[in-house]
Amino acid sequence: MSEVKIVAASIVNFLKQQLEGAELNNDSRESVEVAVQCIETAFELSPEELSQGIDLLQLVRQQSGNANANRVEAERLKNEGNEFMKAEKYREAYDKYTKAIELDPHNAVYFSNRAASHFKLGEHELAIADCTAALALQPNYGKAHGRLGLALTALDRHREAQAAFARAAQLDPDNESYKENLRLAEEKLAQRGERGPIDLGGLLQNPALLNMATEMLSDPNMQNLISGLMNNTQAASGAGGMNALLEAGQALAQHMQAANPDLVEQLRRQVRPPGQGDNQPPSQ
Repeated sequence: MSEVKIVAASIVNFLKQQLEGAELNNDSRESVEVAVQCIETAFELSPEELSQGIDLLQLVRQQSGNANANRVEAERLKNEGNEFMKAEKYREAYDKYTKAIELDPHNAVYFSNRAASHFKLGEHELAIADCTAALALQPNYGKAHGRLGLALTALDRHREAQAAFARAAQLDPDNESYKENLRLAEEKLAQRGERGPIDLGGLLQNPALLNMATEMLSDPNMQNLISGLMNNTQAASGAGGMNALLEAGQALAQHMQAANPDLVEQLRRQVRPPGQGDNQPPSQ
């Protein structure tokens, strides 16, 4: 009996099981009966061949149970890997994370954790590959962005590291290590006379910037200031209009500085040319 006939017989048996139950209404029951007759005729299924069909419901339930068991086992292996990491047994940790990935290849945490073990083993390219896999599964996984930044830094790829740390800090703004690593990456770029590209998308999605903008726009004084700023922009052809425009812009900047100095410093670092305003060591 061919595999195609086994599949057809299995479908017929499944449909007949549904006809034996009470879930189907009259119209659905009639449709299923017609489907059974059509399949039996199209594939020329004999009673003997129908008896060789597979129980599809049992197969699905078995696979579902196996998947759940795999996830439980994968989580256990991950926890064992974490313990090995704490004990600084990085190769053993790598083995545990790899087995967890084999059982559940759709869990971003397992790839990120294996990246950490690669990093400790000095396998930075492999760490980057695992971080990339984790982010493909979960793009907003801050820890994976942070670990990607560390691996890139180890390979002196500071421009890419800066982008990774910036994204990690954006996703987890309370994590001081991301902010410090971002600052160090910017220092490295400045030492080389480089500056990373301004991440306008990241800035516009920054929760602190959005909150400050909302507060400013709801403040009547700021509404008047912005209105005046727009009017002065249209009338800035003369020296008097230009001075008024500069004064309004300075007032807006002062308000931002008073409202959130840390955010203003972050914005300043993104747009400041390398070496200006920083006590940077000379380029090596």
